[in-house]
Amino acid sequence: QVQLVESGGGLVQPGGSLRLSCAASRSIFSSSALSWYRQAPGKQRELVATISIGGSTDYADSVKGRFTISRDIAKNTVYLQMNSLKPEDTAVYYCKELTYDNWGQGTQVTVSS
Repeated sequence: QVQLVESGGGLVQPGGSLRLSCAASRSIFSSSALSWYRQAPGKQRELVATISIGGSTDYADSVKGRFTISRDIAKNTVYLQMNSLKPEDTAVYYCKELTYDNWGQGTQVTVSS
């Protein structure tokens, strides 16, 4: 079992940036890929980005070119850099460890003027 703790959410104006962090309770990157998901009010949870064990990345079409997923192996932390934010990016963002399907508690991102 691994605990995941997200942070970095908040209120930002359209066009702004935020960086989310997902800290794992132990070293996991050698055995698990990690993903960021989001869930907007009244909508299903959707996959945003994934970083594989080897470090390759993949993105939803809606965030390509604006969001970047990365990791710091020494800190057991995955990041989601979000630029050019839009109101439709408003959601609770979750990280997920893919080997054992562990989820974090989520962090709220609100994009509004």
